Amino acid sequence: MAKGFAADSPAIVPVVQTRFNLLGALSFSHFLNDMMQSLIVSIYPLLKGEFHLSFVQIGTITLTYQICASLLQPLIGIYTDKHPKPYSLSIGMCFTMVGIVTLAFAPSYGSVLVAAALIGAGSAIFHPESSRIARLASGGRHGLAQSIFQVGGNVGSAIGPLLAAFIVLPFGQKSVAWFALFALLGIFVLTQVGHWARTHGFARLAPRVRKEGTEPAFSPRRVRAAIAVLLALIFSKYFYLASLTSYYTFYLIEHFRVGVRDAQIMLFAFLAAVALGTIFGGPLGDRFGRKIVIWVSILGVLPFTLLLPHANLFWTILLTLPIGFILASAFPAIVVYAQELMPGKTGTVAGLFFGFAFGMGAIGAAVLGALADATSIEFVYRVCAWLPLVGLLAVLLPNIEEKHAQAA
Repeated sequence: MAKGFAADSPAIVPVVQTRFNLLGALSFSHFLNDMMQSLIVSIYPLLKGEFHLSFVQIGTITLTYQICASLLQPLIGIYTDKHPKPYSLSIGMCFTMVGIVTLAFAPSYGSVLVAAALIGAGSAIFHPESSRIARLASGGRHGLAQSIFQVGGNVGSAIGPLLAAFIVLPFGQKSVAWFALFALLGIFVLTQVGHWARTHGFARLAPRVRKEGTEPAFSPRRVRAAIAVLLALIFSKYFYLASLTSYYTFYLIEHFRVGVRDAQIMLFAFLAAVALGTIFGGPLGDRFGRKIVIWVSILGVLPFTLLLPHANLFWTILLTLPIGFILASAFPAIVVYAQELMPGKTGTVAGLFFGFAFGMGAIGAAVLGALADATSIEFVYRVCAWLPLVGLLAVLLPNIEEKHAQAA
């Protein structure tokens, strides 16, 4: 193995420093990517009125976007592990740009679904390869690198509702087209990232780091069982998050008679808490162990989710902040934990978990939309309040840090 480059496994100790310039560029691109993607959810009230949509149709928009992202991501991750394509990141941003323009000028509900599919495809191309490059540039601080990468996306998702509130809602659907300029900026930045990765040998070295010492610390059966537990935790996390990202504004508007702009600002506050949770999740996992962070971040949110359906407006706003913060801290720890379970398959793991997360968000949005149409938004939050109980499954996860310490 060439000396001086970050390896793809906890069993190989990297000797380089953390490449914060590269991680910053990836995080900024993630910010642009998810900011544009969040516009879909942020303008749901506008689309609902423009095309006279039901909650099921609203959920179907999310389903279309998320399914395109979730089905493609694992396949792209498997391919890029074997054939790294750092320049594919800018291609993914091109798909997002075309989707944004299509959304801006969509004349019908069907056109909105096409735009959602294009944006989902852009996300599928972006995440696995960028997550792989982030890990390679981590200098061994895998949790920190994953948090830096992911927080850009979370901040972008948080900014989306504000931009929708102050730009799209006042000026209408066609103003979404201006956001294509952000996509052009993203294409430029990601082209530079791809060039840097190729010239510094990351793309060339990635397939060759899987040598002796990169075998999983556990049997294939134990690894599969642990991955199944992690996917169940992802289900719990993203099904619950779907209830907030897709329907929180409607809940505030219908239950508390809040104005559309104020509801968007409150959604921003929740998504900002999600961004903060992402920042802390990775480094806390590096310091205290990823299993502990996973355990606390899923199950620890239960008291807040149980209180939320019974709270007034003031406490609803306050409760969503720890919910977003605590839940978000799980994902960086889960991704890095899974990458350590399956060394040498960083892109595959990233594609699987990002894809599954998007898929659960998609299914959650559709199912919860149908449930809201059949009952009420309030009932949806009463049912979803119990989802964090799935966090009890974290007790079944092996102590991977102890296993690595014994191996050392």
